[in-house]
Amino acid sequence: MQFRTIVPVDLSPWKIDHTTRIILMGSCFVENIGRKLEYSKFPVLQNPFGIVFHPIAMERLIRRINSRNLFTGSDLLLKNDQYLSLETHSMMNRSSAEECVLNLNDSLETSYKFIREARVLVLSLGTAWGYEHESLDGVAANCHKIPQKEFKKKLSTIDEITDSLKTISKSLREINKDIKILYTLSPVRHWKDGVVQNQQSKAHLHTAIQEAVDVDAESYYFPSYEILLDELRDYRFYANDMLHPNEVAISYIWNRFSEAYFDESTKQLNTEIDKVQKSLAHRPLAENPIHHKKFLTKLQAKIEEIQQNHPQITFS
Repeated sequence: MQFRTIVPVDLSPWKIDHTTRIILMGSCFVENIGRKLEYSKFPVLQNPFGIVFHPIAMERLIRRINSRNLFTGSDLLLKNDQYLSLETHSMMNRSSAEECVLNLNDSLETSYKFIREARVLVLSLGTAWGYEHESLDGVAANCHKIPQKEFKKKLSTIDEITDSLKTISKSLREINKDIKILYTLSPVRHWKDGVVQNQQSKAHLHTAIQEAVDVDAESYYFPSYEILLDELRDYRFYANDMLHPNEVAISYIWNRFSEAYFDESTKQLNTEIDKVQKSLAHRPLAENPIHHKKFLTKLQAKIEEIQQNHPQITFS
């Protein structure tokens, strides 16, 4: 007897291997997959401007990357002794305007160069609720702990989100005509918006993603939202806040992702890399010098074997 429903995930007609350059942008959930990819030594660029939950804020960033429209001091606000941009996450904030602008533009240039050579953008959408500030045209990427009274909260419509996704696709293809877009809807519930409001938000995002996938032959959808909320419908798969997936859930979703997007040789290489990564993290409490030397020699041989066959892979 089957005691749960298994969410079907179609095998991808194209595959990801360890030469595939992947850029990941969007909600905090995309960083769960990003960390797994980094651990397995895929060439990735992850949230170069920090976490961005809203598709309209993401659209603005990607348009800026495409046009290489550099940030200037006029794009910054000074709040709580920090210079910041409402277009990006607080990880980009700095104590001086010059340093902040330099940091933002370094990320912009890095993003442009990476997208130009990338094969896949993984884009995770988090919420359709946006916050608009008088100093910015459109939805802010992050509120930076600025008092909420300075913002206007708004639920973006399905049409608005769909238009943003179309613009994202167009802007990306102007940088790299061959890039594929892999959408995922973050399963993390935005509980502070309200129970009903969160469901409404996710519904808007889901509908817009499906419309974007339907009209773009090189856009795809991975059902992480459905896997967590339907297949793993139990709070034992959640972190202590009961909103974010825990490591068990993240690993399970990663395995489903692997089944869809990796061929057997890539999965086997991931297994070998995992063994090396665990060995590198190994810290014996009481070392036998002879045994430990043999352990290190064997580990070095395995690293050299992997690097001989895959020169692009390096280990710290």
